[in-house]
Amino acid sequence: MIKDLRESCLMKARWIALFAALLIMGLPAVGFSQSSCAGIHINILNIRNSKGTIDCALFDSPKGFPVQFLRDATNIIVTKIRKTNARCDFLDIPPGTYALAVIHDENMDGKLNTNWLGIPTEGYGFSNNAKGLLGPPSFSAASFTYDGQDMELTISLHY
Repeated sequence: MIKDLRESCLMKARWIALFAALLIMGLPAVGFSQSSCAGIHINILNIRNSKGTIDCALFDSPKGFPVQFLRDATNIIVTKIRKTNARCDFLDIPPGTYALAVIHDENMDGKLNTNWLGIPTEGYGFSNNAKGLLGPPSFSAASFTYDGQDMELTISLHY
């Protein structure tokens, strides 16, 4: 009877060990699987300070670019600044042509503030590091093609 009990315990221990091994072997596939949501990921550089927010606006047409981002942008992300670092992640974006406008909204009023001459007093930047002449750049200067796969972009702010 003790021998039968011992064999039974050994059999249970083997099954538990086999189950644990199978479970552990399956963890890397579960633990390291990638997200099915591809997207456009933007790292923002040259942030002057950690005051306010970073506002990222994604446009899919020239309409309103870049000034009317609250009204005409396809997607908008407002994110806090952490130690002068910020990142905007636009997920599940369909393939197409887009342009990005980013502002450092230091006073969090939802717009890019300017002085009496119209020169920005808060940080701003655009995809392709596009620059305008006596005003913001055009949509075509800032536009890029997105194929639906993960895309990493870097935008440097100008003050």
